[in-house]
Amino acid sequence: MAYDEALAERIRPMLKRRRGISQKKMFGGLCILVNRNMAFGIMGNELMVRVGPDAYEDALAQRHARKMDFTGRAMKGMVYVAPMGFHTDEALLEWIERGLKFARRQPAK
Repeated sequence: MAYDEALAERIRPMLKRRRGISQKKMFGGLCILVNRNMAFGIMGNELMVRVGPDAYEDALAQRHARKMDFTGRAMKGMVYVAPMGFHTDEALLEWIERGLKFARRQPAK
């Protein structure tokens, strides 16, 4: 599955001044890592956000978010967000921050 390069280009400037950020092609998409811990990614034209188990229910309660079921089974702590959930830069940044927040709390790899 290819990822939406236009979405990646929208995201890159939002990450420019942040430390420890890297990109890696994974799962057929593009993943953004913080200190080598996955924060979020792009799968097709959707975001895949790692929010962690504590923020999972709140993330699912947001419009246009759903369980990440990449393997056919829901992965608790990770959500997909449809494009309408991040059509504004403000909404996109909000989802990015959710993923970065969780990844920053993980031990560096």
